[in-house]
Amino acid sequence: MEFVPRFFQDIEQSYFLFGPRGTGKSTWIENVLGDAVRIDLLDPEVFRAYSARPERLQEVAEAQESGATIVIDEIQKVPQLLDVVHQLIEKQANWRFVLTGSSARKLKRSGVDLLAGRAVIKTMHPFMAAELSGGFKLEDALATGTIPLVASSSNPEQVVKAYASLYLKEEVQMEGLVRNIGAFSRFLEAISFSHGAVLNLSDVSRDCQVERKTVEGYISVLEDLLLGFRIPVFSKRAKRHLSSHPKFYYFDAGVFRSLRPAGPLDAPQEIEGAALEGLVAQHLRAWNAYGDDVCRLYFWRTKTGNEVDFVFYGRDTFCAIEVKNTARVHGKMLRGLLAFKEDYPEAETCLLYRGKERLKVKGILCLPVEEFLVNLRPDEPIL
Repeated sequence: MEFVPRFFQDIEQSYFLFGPRGTGKSTWIENVLGDAVRIDLLDPEVFRAYSARPERLQEVAEAQESGATIVIDEIQKVPQLLDVVHQLIEKQANWRFVLTGSSARKLKRSGVDLLAGRAVIKTMHPFMAAELSGGFKLEDALATGTIPLVASSSNPEQVVKAYASLYLKEEVQMEGLVRNIGAFSRFLEAISFSHGAVLNLSDVSRDCQVERKTVEGYISVLEDLLLGFRIPVFSKRAKRHLSSHPKFYYFDAGVFRSLRPAGPLDAPQEIEGAALEGLVAQHLRAWNAYGDDVCRLYFWRTKTGNEVDFVFYGRDTFCAIEVKNTARVHGKMLRGLLAFKEDYPEAETCLLYRGKERLKVKGILCLPVEEFLVNLRPDEPIL
């Protein structure tokens, strides 16, 4: 698969570039920062050399011209290198460092302060529909997701199924992030039932047969590995009694589908509905990350059952979005948005559905979800 230009933009200063495995960090660097000095810590020989002598990095840097860019791939493999990077940045020799990784967890556990703010943190996400342009197909995205590693494969179904196993082996087991891999494997499956739903730790704990405190730790592992995320309840200027628990999502719809068990009692439309909601969530996060990164993603749920899937709140953005896996719009689908609009008349509201027509029902804009995703670009308003 040829290189697909990404919305992620290079910046002039030093920065961390985090993102799950397979999201295209290395491919982007090869194509955009091809002239940079590159230190790949996934190479066993390179890893051994810098593990034994982290100060070797200073010797490499001082051999470069002022203003050179130095890329260190998978920086979490040798956290001690950050002390050397810190010293080199303090020298103000104008070297720029781009530090990639699939997890900040080991850096945090090592007591590293991520360069005390001297390098900003950026993130790489799965493909957005607009990046794929004509290559985006909603049905494929719902089935296997949009991770570049998967999308570029000749057999995406097989690759996405192996993705969780790859993380279990390479990230979790090798880095010693959890003690019991079997329990963590059960947890990955159990929490897939919470994808797109309000998170109930007691239910997940019971399903995977581990203590609630352990489940909390496992969720933190997923978040640090960027494999999952929680979104809180929007409670600013609240006029109603609201739910207090967050919602959980896997970072990619295909990863969710690969981990979610399906049997005779599981309705296919229920699973696909959760995948669709997750696909919208991952696009909203990427839109924010590649733009100004000033918005916060929430959801809204009242004690009486009114709910809005997503609320985006930021400097210039305030919108509420509901996602429905249906080809037709019915008035009762708008109940949550209408209640939200009643409390927050200044907010834009939108319903995304599987139909083909743009509609306006009861004052609510209803958009085909595929149209919304394909037109979602970081340099343009969300609605």
